[in-house]
Amino acid sequence: MTADSDSHIAWQRAQVRKNRAALKELEIVRFGGAPIPTFNRKTEQAIGELKRKITEAERCIADYERRTKRPLATDGRSLASVSWSNWDANGTPPQRRRA
Repeated sequence: MTADSDSHIAWQRAQVRKNRAALKELEIVRFGGAPIPTFNRKTEQAIGELKRKITEAERCIADYERRTKRPLATDGRSLASVSWSNWDANGTPPQRRRA
């Protein structure tokens, strides 16, 4: 995995990893044969909240990647439709060259 230049996106990726690990722990308890009384409504709500947080963080990451990633296709037609003169991974406008 490459390092993110945007600290907000790096934080979102860390949250996804952390929340997936917590969700895995809760689902192991849920499906691991634990007695029914130990698994209650609060655990169900916690699982729902973790899934919501994971979805939200993944959506944020996907939006960022859609804005900053270059196209992966290498055929002439798909590359011809991209305005490469205005593209910059950091989101800053291109510098004009001085004559």
